[in-house]
Amino acid sequence: MGRLIVSVLLGATVTFALFVLMAKLIENSERPADEVPPTPVIDIVMDEPDNATEVRQRVPPPPPPPPQQPPKIEPQEPEASDPDAGAVSFNMPGVDLGGNSIDIGSPGALQRDGEATPIVRIEPRYPIQAARDGKEGWVRLSFTINEVGGVDDVEVIEAEPRRVFDREAKRALRKWKYKPKIVEGKPVKQFNMKVQLDFRLEAG
Repeated sequence: MGRLIVSVLLGATVTFALFVLMAKLIENSERPADEVPPTPVIDIVMDEPDNATEVRQRVPPPPPPPPQQPPKIEPQEPEASDPDAGAVSFNMPGVDLGGNSIDIGSPGALQRDGEATPIVRIEPRYPIQAARDGKEGWVRLSFTINEVGGVDDVEVIEAEPRRVFDREAKRALRKWKYKPKIVEGKPVKQFNMKVQLDFRLEAG
């Protein structure tokens, strides 16, 4: 019996405490919110620019000088051989045109109408070793004059001695220039041309 009375009293006490706590909470919620402090105003003052500040003006660099003109190149004459003067001579009697012989010793000479005319003749160089050994000889070559006056299809027909003067003879002949053969007003090739280049040493 005593326990029942204690339990009732304890329950009543707890209930009363809860009611008091709820009344306090309701009372705090009805209070006005704390006033928010006003936002501070920041006043920014900018100084006026100093009129006496030195102003520098950028001076543009001077224009570059105009490029120099390249030197004028003088036209060069066709390469000519430079043999040892008084020591080497070449005997080139002429070109075989199939019955019409041309004296190439005078490139400007006139010939029959329509045939090729020599314009530039390059003499061959005398091989150094052959000159030292005192060798002489000749090379007979065949070639073709093309439509623009150049020399094509250079071949060695005969040579004495063999393979001594062939290279220099062919190299020189390829540099010769002609006025091409004209047929009915048009330049044409002239085949089976022949020439002999002689290599002779003169007594110093």
